[in-house]
Amino acid sequence: MNTLARRSAEPVPAVHTVLAVPGMHCAGCMGKVERALGAVEGVASARTNLTARTVEVIHAPAIETPALVAALAATGFEAQPREIEAEPVSAVKPLLAPLGVAAFACMNVMLMSVSVWSGADGTTRSLFHWVSALIGVPAIVYAGRPFFASAWKVLRHGRTNMDVPISIGVTIATGLSFYETLTGGAEAWFDGVLMLLMFLLAGRVLDAMMRDRARSGVDALLRQVATGTMVVDADGSTRWVEAKSLEPGMIMRVASGERLAADGAIVRGTSRFDQSLLTGESEPVNAGPGSIVHAGTLNVELPVDVRVTAIGRDTALSEIARLMEAAGQSRSKYVRIADRASRLYAPAVHTLAALTFVGWMIAGAGVYKSLVIAIAVLIITCPCALGLAVPVAQVVAAGALMKRGVLVKDGSALERMAEVDRLLLDKTGTLTLGRPVPDEAALDALSGAEASVALALASHSRHPLSLGLVQALGARGVLAAALEDVVEEPGKGVSGKWNGLAVSLGRPQSAQGMATALHVEGGPVRVIAFADRLRPDAEAALGQLSSMGVPASILSGDSIPAVAAVSRATGLTAQAAASPMEKQEAIERLQAAGRTVLMAGDGLNDGPALAAANASIAPGSASDVGRQAADMVFTGDSLLAIPRAVRVARATMRVVRQNFVLAIGYNALAVPLAILGHVTPLIAAIAMSTSSLVVVANSLRLAGEAK
Repeated sequence: MNTLARRSAEPVPAVHTVLAVPGMHCAGCMGKVERALGAVEGVASARTNLTARTVEVIHAPAIETPALVAALAATGFEAQPREIEAEPVSAVKPLLAPLGVAAFACMNVMLMSVSVWSGADGTTRSLFHWVSALIGVPAIVYAGRPFFASAWKVLRHGRTNMDVPISIGVTIATGLSFYETLTGGAEAWFDGVLMLLMFLLAGRVLDAMMRDRARSGVDALLRQVATGTMVVDADGSTRWVEAKSLEPGMIMRVASGERLAADGAIVRGTSRFDQSLLTGESEPVNAGPGSIVHAGTLNVELPVDVRVTAIGRDTALSEIARLMEAAGQSRSKYVRIADRASRLYAPAVHTLAALTFVGWMIAGAGVYKSLVIAIAVLIITCPCALGLAVPVAQVVAAGALMKRGVLVKDGSALERMAEVDRLLLDKTGTLTLGRPVPDEAALDALSGAEASVALALASHSRHPLSLGLVQALGARGVLAAALEDVVEEPGKGVSGKWNGLAVSLGRPQSAQGMATALHVEGGPVRVIAFADRLRPDAEAALGQLSSMGVPASILSGDSIPAVAAVSRATGLTAQAAASPMEKQEAIERLQAAGRTVLMAGDGLNDGPALAAANASIAPGSASDVGRQAADMVFTGDSLLAIPRAVRVARATMRVVRQNFVLAIGYNALAVPLAILGHVTPLIAAIAMSTSSLVVVANSLRLAGEAK
């Protein structure tokens, strides 16, 4: 976990608190929030998420939430506890009305200004200025509220942010324009002020809409969970229970066509479940007694009783939602650069504007012209574009990858992933599917009745071969036969009665390797061999990575013969029987040789390697340790997710660098022009707002990269 605020002397506490911070809207705000919480004794880390406007705090159990809220309040940020399942508050809605008012008023005031620019003078000009003031002043007060409120909050606590110079510029320009109207002056800047607010609000609305869209995948996932379910009590009666009131151990009765409200294990019944939202696979899978089913999955066939094992935040669906929501929240090298620039901005621009005013006064320009030029400097130097350069690109890229089944846990992972030049792949569960797959020819040899019996017997066992057989036969559309007297004997297999005939599924007498044998009384023994197959598109994925300058090799803890077979199939060099320590040492050797390593793994023994690598990725089927240690998680079976992640990461860093060039280049050109008096407040408003919109538009190009 990458954080800005961390005390290494303290043990890592177990308490995680998520606070909603609606007033956080830029890189500078993120830094202030993290520093304020990091200063609280007992806080181990604070990590902000600009997309969700939240901060996750890891702290000692003795620290209570009100203390964290108070620490942020002292910095000028209102906060409140938030659960990931809570309905998110849209950042767009509060900005729409101010934007509409600013746009409407700006258009009307511009009509007045056209007449003035066309040569109207005397009483006519004064009348147009008064009409502009009557329209503009109330509109400026209303449309400027988001900036005024933000500036006032931080100023009350002796701090500044980007909204302070904006508010100062708007206030001075409005006051000066009103003074000119009262005194019959030639110039009034109501149009420029309204245009500034309109462009600023438009940029923030666009940014907020994009962030809401980035969260939409999370919300869509969470909405898949049923709001409640029928629960079977000990006396056999049933009652409706809301999802939030479920408890582990309760028995849910899930009818056909219903989604699950919690994770659990089937205790009675056999059915097929659509798990596409979790695995990306569209084909429903068979599940029977002992099978684990997850919240949000759809029961598509027969009623089943499910014993609840996990609820709320502990479900697999909520874990995926947390991974998705965490995208873009870390503090990469580029974010830290933007953060430092934003922190220096307020004092620097205030000083620059003051010096500009003094300089023009000394040059004899007078108070009016000096103020106008100083206002233009205040407006044109707003670093909104610099503040948006990194987070906007990261959010768009993470959203694009999310749609293709790659969940970015850490925004800085995109930066590190872009630099990788070597890939190490674990074998079982990463390069291969990690589950036994029956031989297709053996399945083809089964009659329809034999396949139905095999499916029915296999669905009563949790043995890995039985699970693989259930999935393979279910994918073929086979329906389970009705059995009687089904019994599973550990080490032997499953047996029962079908139409009065004895049937069994178990270990064959003479087969080598992974295999099971089906026997129907009066018929031949059908031996079904199994293998752990390569992931789909493995060859294509490895070829793409090689063409991108990222050669791969296998680093596995499996036996030498098992790894050798996969090595021959893929043409990759391999290191087998590697312990977790040996995997970590292999990565460190490559790093010492100047390589930037990407580790792909899924098991408990891959945790140290995933943490040691420069960047890491794990399949959605990985262990909890693997998913937590990895920077990215991919759902579905295809290995093409890895080259896709590398390709999008590299494109993201190109866009980030372009954004920095655009933001810095804008200021390098605009600020000298403003200081020299060549830019009016109106032009400054247009230029500053356009620079932010250009950065956002440039970042939006990433939406099409994850192909």
